[in-house]
Amino acid sequence: MSTRRRFLQFISQLLFGAAAVETATAQIDFAAARARLVREVEDDMRATASNTGRSALSPAVHRALATVPRERFVPSSLARYAYDNRPLPIGEDQTISQPFIVALMTELLEPKAGDRVLEVGTGSGYQAAVLAECVAQVYSIEILAPLAERARVALDAAGYRNVQTRTGDGYLGWPEAAPFDGILVTAAPDHVPPALVEQLKPGARLVIPVGPRGLTQELLVIRKEADGRAVTRRTILVRFVPLTRGR
Repeated sequence: MSTRRRFLQFISQLLFGAAAVETATAQIDFAAARARLVREVEDDMRATASNTGRSALSPAVHRALATVPRERFVPSSLARYAYDNRPLPIGEDQTISQPFIVALMTELLEPKAGDRVLEVGTGSGYQAAVLAECVAQVYSIEILAPLAERARVALDAAGYRNVQTRTGDGYLGWPEAAPFDGILVTAAPDHVPPALVEQLKPGARLVIPVGPRGLTQELLVIRKEADGRAVTRRTILVRFVPLTRGR
């Protein structure tokens, strides 16, 4: 077979595969899938309430989960699984977090409508979109440039104009935009980055998984007191990808 013919066959297979995925996902009722997912997340909230102190979704987070189109933040080949209550791969050895964990971390942040919050680890952009439904402005940092670009495109396509993204080392925070009303970290360092605590307003919260690479971590809620002290509360065990540092 000639090189040109093999190339044309390859392109044909790609186009056929994309068309098949589009046909399959076009038959999915995503609104009904979102509603089912919200019910599952509510069940998880009740089941973990003794550790988290949160037995139900707040109206804002409930509305966000029922509104954000998660299918736009996963690879098109996985769109049919977008409303399964589990993480999914998004490339670059990263994942989009389980919807329950996204909801819980948002709840633990206690977001308010006028808040400015920082997200460390944009990933797919889904967590940023959920936050954007709850607050006035989201600043989101992603160290992996390909993910940062894809997330920006997905957020723009979904209409989220109150999310500002950039590529950089989230361990250092976003000092020029600080202080923040809350900070949420979607990857796990082995210790709490000091810069993130420094960039909190007094009374604000940092929600972060902390623990050794490759093992389970503790999901921590750190509240910055008026005198600058950081008060830590432990919630549940989680498993996140490691927080990648710049060189």
